[in-house]
Amino acid sequence: MKRFPHTVLSLAAAAVAGASGVEAKDGPASPASRPKGTAVDAVVQKRLRGLDLEPAGNCPDAVFVRRVYLDLTGTLPAAAETREFLADRHPAKRERLVEELFERPEFADYWAMKWCDLLRVKSEFPINLWPNAVQAYHRWVRTGVAENKRYDGFVRELLTSSGSNFRVAPVNFYRAVQEREPEAIARVVALTFMGAQAGKWPEEQLEGMAGFFAGIKFKKTNEWKEEIVHVDLFDTGTGRAPGAHATLPDGTKVELVPGEDPRIAFAEWLIQPDNPWFTTCIANRMWAWFFGRGIIHEPDDIRSGNPPSNPELLALLRRELVRSGYDLRHLMRLVVNSATYQQSSLPSSDRPGAAAHFGCYPIRRLDAEVLIDAICKVTGTTEDYWSVIPEPYTFIPRDRRTIALADGSITSPFLELFGRPPRDTGKAAERDNQPTAAQSLHLLNSSHIRGKIERVRWRRLAGNRRDPDEAVRELYLTIVSRYPTEDELDTVRRYARTSEAGRRHALTDTAWALLNSPEFLFRH
Repeated sequence: MKRFPHTVLSLAAAAVAGASGVEAKDGPASPASRPKGTAVDAVVQKRLRGLDLEPAGNCPDAVFVRRVYLDLTGTLPAAAETREFLADRHPAKRERLVEELFERPEFADYWAMKWCDLLRVKSEFPINLWPNAVQAYHRWVRTGVAENKRYDGFVRELLTSSGSNFRVAPVNFYRAVQEREPEAIARVVALTFMGAQAGKWPEEQLEGMAGFFAGIKFKKTNEWKEEIVHVDLFDTGTGRAPGAHATLPDGTKVELVPGEDPRIAFAEWLIQPDNPWFTTCIANRMWAWFFGRGIIHEPDDIRSGNPPSNPELLALLRRELVRSGYDLRHLMRLVVNSATYQQSSLPSSDRPGAAAHFGCYPIRRLDAEVLIDAICKVTGTTEDYWSVIPEPYTFIPRDRRTIALADGSITSPFLELFGRPPRDTGKAAERDNQPTAAQSLHLLNSSHIRGKIERVRWRRLAGNRRDPDEAVRELYLTIVSRYPTEDELDTVRRYARTSEAGRRHALTDTAWALLNSPEFLFRH
């Protein structure tokens, strides 16, 4: 098994000292790239001033282009895309790039993946949606993302739909609950759309909410694994509507009559603009998806005993969500066009608290799916996936991006090793992005990664340029989305002159070093 020569390890250390030093290599951002900012910035900076914390500076263009591609599409920019963005002098080029990324298929794929983690879209145990339902459910979610469906309408459909799980995709929300008792359903609804752990509520509060889901029934058909999800609107035993004395989580009792679907009453209460649970949950989740931590942290633990780090910021996001007509892209624009999001990942001081109060951009390792897609894109290779599903036979096209996989049961050893969530509970904590020694060894020495790297003719990737420096520049643009510094070019030149393999393998070894660098492996 091939291992790094000592010189290549030196190259990795010298060329990319770590994510904490990334931005210094690219220099300060040009005046044309300084964000105009959004309403987010005033409340974040007010909080920082109150804590005597200085916000970080603005990130350079090369950092921004990589960051926003990864955060909005889960995909690395191509070298040509990075080069074009760096050369653009338009003062609004960052805002224009954000709008362009919204329209890309990778945007719909990536955000559908995030929602499918939350909604537990998985064929096998313990969710057991089965493949036909998974495909229908994922298609419905992805279409909603691509069309920018109103968030209140998206949730209302999930909570109130009835019909075949193969033909009415939103009913799979109820089928993806491991236990089908009303209390279990209520806990999942509270977690998903209120960010609350209802299992910790007083018993009467949970029972009151469960009344809205007491009539949900599941009926099998003659088609393999198909079920009809419906609600019994009249209890012949009691002569009352199921959940006739249901109680909302805020303590309001709701009198239901036979013929009314109790879920509709709950959904209408939930999505009201003045319901703090609903808007707080999604605004906090959206912020957490971009910053790695919620304004209320963790995003699945919203309660009075866990206050927000910046109440004014959370209130602003809630108001903007309602004002925009529950437009989630509006919230995304508000975040990614802000000076707060476009900060450097280098804090202005060593004082603790900057990250918790959003005084710098947080460094986080790439998600497992994003990382393997990035490796495959850089090396021009594909990945094989497998599933424990015995029937029907599952075939995944070799060119399918990992972020586009519909089914949480379809996996690979790489995804398992790098912390992809199992989609069993819908909790954010299921995803584990903490680096481990086993991950480092896999990236350094595994035949899996070595095969991808050595399969590529890197000079062809670099355009067969006769000038070795041009080839190295193209390599850096491809892997870390920036041009190399003069010191880094000199390091590669010296390695090519002195290594036993010579120039023939210099690009391959440089690529291997860069793929193992924090600059490639982390969001920064």
